[in-house]
Amino acid sequence: MKNQLRLGRIAILLAVSAVFGPLDTVDAHAEQVPPAPYFADIEVVTGASGSAETASGWVFDDANRNGRRDNGEAGIKGVKVSNGRDIAVTNQEGKYSLPALQDMSVFVIQPAGWRVPTDERFIPQFAYQHKPAGSPKPLRYGGLAPTGPLPAAINFPLAPSPVGEDFSCAILGDVQATSNIEVGYARDTIVRELRDRKTKPACIFALGDLVGDDLGLIPRLADVLGAAEIPQWWVQGNHDYDSDADRDRDSSDTWRREYGPTSYAFEVGKVLFIGLDNVVYPCGLVDYEKFGRDFCGEDPRKTYNGRFTEDQMTFVANLVRHTPRDRLIVIGHHIPLVGFDNREQWQHQTDNAARLYEILEGRTALDLSGHSHTLENLAAGDSFAGWRESVGVDSIPFRHVVAGAVAGDWWGGDFDMTGVPMSLQGDGAPRGYIDMKVSGLDYSLDYLASGQPLSRAMWLSLNTPAFRDWSKILLDWRDSEAHRAGEVPPLSIQDLPDVKLLTPADIEAGSWLTANVWLGDSDTKVTVSIDGEPALPMTRTQEARGEASRSGPEYADPFALQHQLTVSRTAIGSASGIAQNQGYIQGRLPQMPPMPPRPQGSAADHSSHLWRFRVPGSLTPGTHTARVSVTRPQGTPASETIAFEVRETRPQPTFRFDKWNTREDGLRVDE
Repeated sequence: MKNQLRLGRIAILLAVSAVFGPLDTVDAHAEQVPPAPYFADIEVVTGASGSAETASGWVFDDANRNGRRDNGEAGIKGVKVSNGRDIAVTNQEGKYSLPALQDMSVFVIQPAGWRVPTDERFIPQFAYQHKPAGSPKPLRYGGLAPTGPLPAAINFPLAPSPVGEDFSCAILGDVQATSNIEVGYARDTIVRELRDRKTKPACIFALGDLVGDDLGLIPRLADVLGAAEIPQWWVQGNHDYDSDADRDRDSSDTWRREYGPTSYAFEVGKVLFIGLDNVVYPCGLVDYEKFGRDFCGEDPRKTYNGRFTEDQMTFVANLVRHTPRDRLIVIGHHIPLVGFDNREQWQHQTDNAARLYEILEGRTALDLSGHSHTLENLAAGDSFAGWRESVGVDSIPFRHVVAGAVAGDWWGGDFDMTGVPMSLQGDGAPRGYIDMKVSGLDYSLDYLASGQPLSRAMWLSLNTPAFRDWSKILLDWRDSEAHRAGEVPPLSIQDLPDVKLLTPADIEAGSWLTANVWLGDSDTKVTVSIDGEPALPMTRTQEARGEASRSGPEYADPFALQHQLTVSRTAIGSASGIAQNQGYIQGRLPQMPPMPPRPQGSAADHSSHLWRFRVPGSLTPGTHTARVSVTRPQGTPASETIAFEVRETRPQPTFRFDKWNTREDGLRVDE
């Protein structure tokens, strides 16, 4: 099996190199070379446990790296072990004991200065699944086989880690591979980009929806992501469930078999990472009666809700009590606690977020989530309309980041130069991932856009009267019956005049320079200098002070919306006769047969990180440049330049046949 995994990984790297060239990009963002691999498994000592009510074993220094507690290998004192609710701390000999739950994961919490082993896909091996009778019914993707009684001992090997207090971690929003084609997209983007880094991050923290309902893709995806050779800690999302399970306690069974616990924690340096599954599936009476989620009680169809369970809350509270105060606590889960894009959609925020805030009160904390396929960097004190009504929160006590998506807009949109969908997200941000750099308790966050230079942090464009008219027509058509019937859109990208060429009338009617700063927040400063003049501040379209979402062409990102409102991939056809090769297949959406270009699912007509500056009427005809500069308290400074024109009249955009045809070229003249 190990040789097969090695050969598979070599094949992946050869395929990536063949498409993109040698993996030798210099990366100024990373700091530290990760240690050599440590491949092993936990040690499960067979035989009846001394007590059916207690899980026990040892945490030990695996000196020979074989995953077995051999003679002379010392136990490790003071290591935390959990059953997903209670926490035990190992004694002088490295022994622990925990109350046995009827259905539980028993796992070690990787302590700072140490590392758990991984398999050859770099999946951490740190947990034992206990479900004596297994899944209560056959599940589509297999579920958990019966584990029987507790074993005599569950032993956790550790090895010293050279990773200190300065490190980086790659934060991945939804990879969302719904098919083997999309696993290939992940291979050709995130794997290549992580391997391209001169120095790899110390960890991957993936925030759910690794796959898109087909749990049979997990083994291949894990192997593909493992080619990055970075320990990959995964959090479960709403598309990672056994959707045919009848109860929440059983809907993670295949995930547990293929990956591991749904709640866990690990330490690196002075950071405690806590991974939590906050998707209750299927939701039921608790969600209906206690939190008023009608969709969980009145509709007989299965659906999910965003909520932490009582055991999870107890686990976090116990963990915080066992954690020194000079630690940064990073909470990672799939559904946001609260968000901008889904601020009024109760299902897509977390019911008991306020209770988590109480547990973390006074602690240095950072919250990370995915789910919405948007980038949202919300600073302490931020507030949006809808939070109070949905989850009882007025403002947030510490930074919340919705990490965007590796898949972008669910791998939608037209293909880029590498054959991967451009997939611009609903707020206009590109697909990519967050680079979290840590130094002690301090951290910085940069968004590394897929296929873009590491230094790039924004899109620049201009919002003109013509753009607003054009986008309004197409946005209205997108919501019409004509769109659903497959009719030809009223306009296409060819109907949009060049937004970077302005007339005096465009300026007088209102034209704005726009900057979509992907990871911008309330503390971000954005300025613009036109033609080298002193820089002036740009204005953010959202203040995050309790207001509602401002949406529509006036608040749109023109750069992104131009790509999103005319997607030509829908027109692709083939004479092969193969039905699935006709038109546009995206995830689990119904196949669209070849048809005229049309809008993709998401549209950047609102954003929590868009700044704009009204183009002054004093600009003279000619070509001008605007340099936009961005500074953020927790990110690398960035700047971009855009060139645009002012002309008295708008010139003809296409070839001027009227001028060309005024004369003939004539015949050749021989001298």
